[in-house]
Amino acid sequence: MKPQSSTATQARLSGVGLDSDEVEAWSGAEPGPTSDLALDQPRFSGYWEKSNRLLARLPPPARRSDAEREAAQAIQEAARGARVRFLSNHGDAVYDVLTGRHARFVRVENLVTEAARVVPGLTPDPQTIAAEDGVLQKDKAGLEIDQGLFLAAILRSERSGRHLCQAMLLPRPEAQDLLRQFEETGRVELAGASVERRGKAAFVTLTNPRFLNAEDSTTLDGTEICVDLALLDRRVEVAVLRGGVVEHPKYQGRRVFGAGINLTHLYHGRIPFVWYLQRDLGFVNKLYRGLSFPDDAPPDEFGGATIEKPWIAAVETFAIGGHCQILLAVDYVLAARDAYLTLPARKEGIIPGAANMRLPRFVGDRLARQAIQYERRLDCDSPEGRLVCDQVVEPAEMDAAIDQVVAGLTSSGVVSAASNRRAIRVIQEPLDAFRSYFAVYAREQAYCHFSPALIGNLERYWNAASRKV
Repeated sequence: MKPQSSTATQARLSGVGLDSDEVEAWSGAEPGPTSDLALDQPRFSGYWEKSNRLLARLPPPARRSDAEREAAQAIQEAARGARVRFLSNHGDAVYDVLTGRHARFVRVENLVTEAARVVPGLTPDPQTIAAEDGVLQKDKAGLEIDQGLFLAAILRSERSGRHLCQAMLLPRPEAQDLLRQFEETGRVELAGASVERRGKAAFVTLTNPRFLNAEDSTTLDGTEICVDLALLDRRVEVAVLRGGVVEHPKYQGRRVFGAGINLTHLYHGRIPFVWYLQRDLGFVNKLYRGLSFPDDAPPDEFGGATIEKPWIAAVETFAIGGHCQILLAVDYVLAARDAYLTLPARKEGIIPGAANMRLPRFVGDRLARQAIQYERRLDCDSPEGRLVCDQVVEPAEMDAAIDQVVAGLTSSGVVSAASNRRAIRVIQEPLDAFRSYFAVYAREQAYCHFSPALIGNLERYWNAASRKV
């Protein structure tokens, strides 16, 4: 990106009432990068501080005129161009500071806030993010886009990106604290999910009954912790992922695998950008790659030991959006005959997780494009649906079918399961391919998350403005 310090830009900013001397000082402060982090950090941080001061002099986003929105965009684009140049030169060096030269692992949700402390202005600080609590998504300033640029730069780096991917595959401390309870009682129930041991299997049940088991900020932590517990318990040989019974009048009393991201919460600004990376680098990737540990190499590398177990997904009623994405990360998909799959990314205005990378392996390029870009529905009991689903049964037979699949996977032991999973994965999706994909995803999803098209889609297709949170 080229610096935007033109006379035209200065005139645009002065034209909406910003002080011309302050605008000129801001424009003149735009730095070019060097190879010295100690020299660049104060120069760039000073420039971002001036950018933020100018933005603060404009009305809040919801009350800006068209000219004021254009002025804000010009300031933000210039500041983001500076962030890209800074990260191109110093991304690894900043990550080294944040992790003590890889001596400690930091999850993405903490990394983006600690980056603001190490390099002020590189990402928004927690207080700035908190100030937008309760603000509708359409009225937010898009500050979290800077988090996306930062994470994209880290993931783009082979050295730093691999370390960050491994950080997201470590067992969560909360899971380690609950492990003894789970081993003794065989059950843990958390917000968003529960896990129960039955014989050699762990059953993880997804629960958000009011919202058709949709995923949001209230469900993410609990789901990941339950996945960790299923993987950590040595008595568990196989795990089952299933949706709980929902409250919606249309489906009341029925199990629903899941409705994807909670679009109502998304519209009301209750899903932060970093949620997407927490989800896909965290619990979804744990389904696919298992758990890693601090003293080991990253998964799939020499010395990269993991705890992995076969995962069975039991699809009832439907698997929409993010819940359809989950099916691409598990080992066996058992579906009710009347269930269906969709990836309504076009109507949501966001990227459907890792589906763009994984779905073509299942159904081929053309059908994957139709599903993602044109919302083609895949009935589970159809030739296309069976490319994703391993077995289709009558809805009333689901319990018995799950028991049968579990028995089949455990009757002769599952000693080779982890080895076979790794052998398939190292060819289909090595960690570096995953890392490179999510480097692009982090940047593009950040812009999608704050796109006016997202809001328009939610209001047009979801009637989001009239739905209760």
